[in-house]
Parts: sequence; structure tokens; C-alpha cells
Amino acid sequence: MVCALGASVCFGTATVLQAMATRTADAGGGDGEGSAFAVTLFLRAVRQWRYLAGLALDGLGFLLQIAALRSVPIYAVGAALASSLAVTAVVSARLLKVRLSGAEWGAVGVVCAGMALLGIASGTEGDRDGPPALGYAMLATALVVLVLALLGGRLPERGRPLALGLGAGFGFGVVEVSVRLIDSLAPSDLATNPATYALLVGGGAAFLSLTSALQRGSVTTATAGMVIGETIGPALVGVVWLGDRTREGLAWVAVLGFVVAVAGALALARFGEAPVSADRDAIP
Repeated sequence: MVCALGASVCFGTATVLQAMATRTADAGGGDGEGSAFAVTLFLRAVRQWRYLAGLALDGLGFLLQIAALRSVPIYAVGAALASSLAVTAVVSARLLKVRLSGAEWGAVGVVCAGMALLGIASGTEGDRDGPPALGYAMLATALVVLVLALLGGRLPERGRPLALGLGAGFGFGVVEVSVRLIDSLAPSDLATNPATYALLVGGGAAFLSLTSALQRGSVTTATAGMVIGETIGPALVGVVWLGDRTREGLAWVAVLGFVVAVAGALALARFGEAPVSADRDAIP
């Protein structure tokens, strides 16, 4: 559980650091639009220590996520990853001088309360491998998310952010489940395990979907869809097919903690992309 919460802190802080670097790079000169401008902006941002630190935190967070998924149920890890929005909110308030409303501070407290309940009630990871077809089902889901990401621009404008956000959530959920389905790291075993390809395709498709969602519509809507997609589905897979359980007699506490943590994260959905600072001069 410590690893899951550590991953949440890493991802939430990385979002703010990368936002700071990108905005500083954007203010560093040059106007434009389109893919060429996006590449130029990325090249300027990646030369800054904040962006590199954010990438390093993303890498560390992913390693902590893997460690957590090998130790605690998927429902606990998914809720912890969703709680990274609370970390982003608090760090944004400190570094970007973003003003949080009383309701948003309350949502941060709700997320913390939910994670505390999950920490009390969570058992160890399930001991079942799941049906043989589960790995192929994860790969098929990952491919669907990839197609959705590639065709995102053709989706109806009104429902596009939610659809792409849900797609991103399903992609990240595929990663969570696939980690549990990989038992051996031997090259020959990895090459023949469909979960290996599901993990790679699902992760890449999720990032593409989320990027497209944040560029093409409401950040709040897209992030809410992502939170729902990456928590509920994987949690059900873990409980139904992989044997995830709670501590004896504490199932209701785990359910309450999961619902509370996810509800708090949804209330902080606007922090799916770190908001613009109230004072750009505050970014040194």
C-alpha cells in the first residue's frame, strides 16, 4: 500500500512539474500551432530540469505501481492512482499559486479518508491466475482503445472528451490487470504471453487517448471518464477472476473506502491537467 501511495505522489507531482516546464517553454518565445509547434515546444520543455524531474518521477511511479500490483489488490492500487489528483491539487496550490476552493480542500480530505479505509481493509493480492482467455481479452481491449485514440478526432464533439477519457481509463486499467497476469520475466515467456502485448499497447493507447481528450475538450470531463475507467473495471476483474479479497470481515470497509476515494478524485477532476497559475511570475 505504501508503494501504491508513493506512485500516486510521484504521478501527481510530475504533472505539476511538467506543466511548469511546458508553460515556461511556451513563454520562452515563438508562436504557432500544429504538430511542428508541438514538437518545438516539447524540445524546449525537455531541456528544463523540471520536465526531466517529472519524467523521472513518472518512471519511479510506474515501478512503484508494479510493486504495488504484485502485493495488494487491484482495487486498492486503482484508487490510489486516482488519488494522484489530490496530490496534483495540493502541489498546484503550493507551486502554481492555484487557489483551491473550500469544497476542493474538502475533496482532498475525502480522498485521504478513503485511502485510509482501503489501507485498513485491503488484503493481499489474489492467488488466482484467471481464465486463459483473460490475457487475450486484455489485448483486445487495448487494441480497441488504440483505435479509439487514433479516430478520436472523428468522434462527435459533444461526447468526445468523455469517450476518450473513458478509453484512457480502460487503457490504464489494462496495464493494471496485465501486470498481474505476467508471472515470468523470462524472454521466452514474455514473448508468448498476450498480457505482455496488452500492457505495451494498452499503456501507449491510454496516453494517446488522454492527450487527445485533454486537447479536444473539457479537462474535467475527460479526467472524470479516466478515473471511472481505470478504477471500476480493473477492480471487478481483480475480485471476480484474480481472487482479490479484503481482510476478514472488512469487505464493507473496503467498498466504502473505494467509493469515497473515487468520489473525492472525481470532485478534483479539473486537476487532470495542472491548471494555469494565478500568477505566472510565481514560476521561477
